[in-house]
Amino acid sequence: MFRGITGNVVVLGLVSFFTDVSSEMIYPLLPLFLTSTLGAGPAFLGAIEGVAESTAALLKLVSGIVSDRMRHRKRLVLLGYSISTLMRPLIGAATNAWTVLLVRTGDRVGKGIRTSPRDALIADSVDPSVRGKAYGFHRSMDHAGALVGPLIATLLLAGPVTELRHVFWLAAVPGIVAVLLIVVKLREQERGAPEKVPLRLALLPAGALRRYLMVLFLFTLGNSSDTFLLLKAGKLGVPMFRIPLLWAFFHLVKMLSSMPFGSLSDRIGRKRVIVAGWCVYALSYLGWAFVATECQVWLLFAFYGLFYGLTEGVEKALLADLCTPELRGAAFGWYNFAIGAGALPASLVFGVIWQRYGQVAPFLFGASLAGLAALLLPFAVPASPSQKTTVL
Repeated sequence: MFRGITGNVVVLGLVSFFTDVSSEMIYPLLPLFLTSTLGAGPAFLGAIEGVAESTAALLKLVSGIVSDRMRHRKRLVLLGYSISTLMRPLIGAATNAWTVLLVRTGDRVGKGIRTSPRDALIADSVDPSVRGKAYGFHRSMDHAGALVGPLIATLLLAGPVTELRHVFWLAAVPGIVAVLLIVVKLREQERGAPEKVPLRLALLPAGALRRYLMVLFLFTLGNSSDTFLLLKAGKLGVPMFRIPLLWAFFHLVKMLSSMPFGSLSDRIGRKRVIVAGWCVYALSYLGWAFVATECQVWLLFAFYGLFYGLTEGVEKALLADLCTPELRGAAFGWYNFAIGAGALPASLVFGVIWQRYGQVAPFLFGASLAGLAALLLPFAVPASPSQKTTVL
């Protein structure tokens, strides 16, 4: 089952596990903290998530390009995780929504620096025949951390901790463990002297890679922050103490589905699995538009979790299939940029539509864009994933 999963992939999986334990001790509680404690509305929640993710997107592009010009990608990975570990717990000191915006953006700066070099390092470390499995394993570990984090938050709130701010401060501990793992255990995959590829080549992905990124950006325009799902769950009457449990259940589904679907893409092709995932997303958002009870919320979170299992690792594996090794960091930079650049308008538009037109319209908007992207992807990337495209 784990054949082909190298030591670097295991270490990076553990790093993501502890980082997500830290992050997800905070994330599911953030919408309630913003709206009830700090008095922010859905539109400002969308602004926070949009600005933070778009900032990360730009840095993911830059760090990916830079990593292709460095012999060691590990330095950027370590820097990015360290910044996030320092910034994330500072939400506990926030006295207004603008402070949360600044801290959340700082956290995403770290994510922007580390993500593309890390994804490229995974591709550097495994055989192409098991890329889907490798990225699926990494995503499974990430979601395992996102499962444990809310459970820890729940135990803390049910026991000795009564303030959300105290939970946010304690989230620093697993983040520090993640940084120490990088320092002690992560090994750079030697690539020899980096090729002096002109910068203009790295900035213009061509052919199927470019078309893939365009369709991915279209999908992302309808893929708003999942904090809105937590907000809707709260408005439907899910008690605050069950919100972290709901979030943990959601990540359990993502954890269990990521590696099997990644391995499936190694056998039947990436595009089929991605299209299936985008269709699951569209159907999920149709369900979110009309959900009415807590039981339905739990069922929708389970179904929606399959979208992540079908797409997260497989999208990255397809990207690695479509790019040349010497520009792998730049390709992942563009991939992460396309996703992050769509996050700002997606979350802003979703929040504004919600605030002006109610809770049904924004979910219908997201479902429509997902369905359109699923129709376009087979035409955008007609070649076999094993056929490499160039970068012009």
